[in-house]
Amino acid sequence: MRLLITFARKYPLNSALMVLALLLAGLLEGIGLSMILPFIGIAVGNPTGAEPLPAAKDGAHASTLERMVTDGFAALGITPTLGLLLIVIVAITTLKSGLMLLANKHIGYTVARVATDLRIELLRALSVSRWQYFIKQPLGSLSNSIATESSKTSSAYKMGIQMTAEFFQVLAYCLLAFFVSWKATLIALTAGFTILVTTRRFIKKSRRAGQRQTELRKSLMRLLADTFQSIKPLRAMARENTYDHLLKKKTIRLNKAIQKQVLNKEFLKVFQKTLKMLFLAGAIYVLLTYWQMTLASALVLMYLVAKLLKRLNQVQKSYQGMVVNEPAYWSLRDTLQTAKSEREESGGDHRPVLNQAIQLENVTFAYDNQPVLQNVSLNFPKGRIISIVGPSGSGKTTLVDLVIGLLRPQQGEVLIDDVPLAEVNLKSWRRMIGYIPQETILLHDTVLNNVTLGDPGLGEADAQDALRAAGAWEFVNSMPQAMQSMVGERGGKLSGGQRQRISIARALVQKPKLLILDEATSGLDPESEAAVCDTLQQLRGKLTILAISHQSALVKIADESYRIRDGKILQAEITSETDLPAAAIDDEPGHNLQAAFSPAKLR
Repeated sequence: MRLLITFARKYPLNSALMVLALLLAGLLEGIGLSMILPFIGIAVGNPTGAEPLPAAKDGAHASTLERMVTDGFAALGITPTLGLLLIVIVAITTLKSGLMLLANKHIGYTVARVATDLRIELLRALSVSRWQYFIKQPLGSLSNSIATESSKTSSAYKMGIQMTAEFFQVLAYCLLAFFVSWKATLIALTAGFTILVTTRRFIKKSRRAGQRQTELRKSLMRLLADTFQSIKPLRAMARENTYDHLLKKKTIRLNKAIQKQVLNKEFLKVFQKTLKMLFLAGAIYVLLTYWQMTLASALVLMYLVAKLLKRLNQVQKSYQGMVVNEPAYWSLRDTLQTAKSEREESGGDHRPVLNQAIQLENVTFAYDNQPVLQNVSLNFPKGRIISIVGPSGSGKTTLVDLVIGLLRPQQGEVLIDDVPLAEVNLKSWRRMIGYIPQETILLHDTVLNNVTLGDPGLGEADAQDALRAAGAWEFVNSMPQAMQSMVGERGGKLSGGQRQRISIARALVQKPKLLILDEATSGLDPESEAAVCDTLQQLRGKLTILAISHQSALVKIADESYRIRDGKILQAEITSETDLPAAAIDDEPGHNLQAAFSPAKLR
């Protein structure tokens, strides 16, 4: 019930409208049912419907409900004829259907809104979370939270609302049955609650099955994400069966949890029906044999009792459906609350301009007490091309993340025009940065949308200027539909160099002051790499370029080059491709760093 209370507080107006419509519909259904007994009395005692109900003439043999209806008509000066009762029943049923339509519409809208709001809330929380928290999150778990857990949460909410509606109908049937025979109603309620208690163990088992499903789905999604990211090398080595075994094992476990849920659901249904029929059969025998109840009253009472027991069973089924899906909400809420608690600080109020330089002063950074950079001091003047090289794990990307503000140094300062980054508004600073990653990720969309990313503030003219600056306009303009041409899945219709230049255009379209290339040319052939380097040289002086690379071409065009080793920064001059020994590419076999740093050249 905590879930229902939580969403009732979150959506008070929608919840109030739903409850009010369901309550009125339940009351109208009760009024409509109250017409049934007089209707049967007229049909049995006066088939033509020309005379008033026999029970109205002889109250001694009429039930309380029957007398209430006929007395009500009498007070209004209306004779309860068959035709009139039929008209009233039809009118009430129509009005009740209208109210149920209104209630179900609000239920459907609210259920859809619950899933959408949860997804948006989680996406927003993740988008502003600390970088160190974000990179530690398994992509599969996050995907599962956004896609599956949010959907199951809305299903749990829907089941809870249905349970509430059925509970109101139980109250209506209970009240009507009470007026027909309070003794029989109490016995029926006792039987109903006995059925609920007897079958409660199936609810507990369903809850455990739901919790198990939530855990297994999260684990399976994590493994799937990892598998799909590494499927090419696995297949290249014929080792895809390694993950296939793990996936099959987890899938079978999930299937068993689902089977348990289905089994408990069916057991609950069978037990409910069996116990209900046993009670109704015994009740009919007692009413007609021992209590000497009239046939009309007995039929109406049994109808009301049957509806009452059915609704009680439906309440329990809806509750079972809610508890099966509810664990997904608590899992999603934990993820959401953790992400919110890891919110990144927005920095200060200073708006940077980058008129002078980016500086690192005595910066020290470590991951989990593992030092990466130690007392690093650097100066990146405005308009220069700076290259940074070093072995894998030496801290090249960490240095860039510190400049971006994704990471904060444990000691020292990062400064923009002599202003500490801690005092700079991070969003304003990042809007001045164009970032090109090592892996080029293009959308299965047009060239235009891949450059602008759908930003409404950017048009075709902005995209064309960026493509020209990236050296990509010539090949884009030669495509069948120019900027409206599709690039294919992950840019499959383009060459590696073309994809990279589209990425450069994407980074340049907002006219950044700082352009960062994180191993952006490592996968390119020499010709494509040379084209990218020509583009960067044309940008020299227009913006500051910071390039992490193992490639000789980027190192050669740099105004200044730095090497990271053992957490320290060394500056060097490059005069030829044979200046440095192979030590420059320690721990990084396969990379194309032919130029090296001569110890004699180190400053």
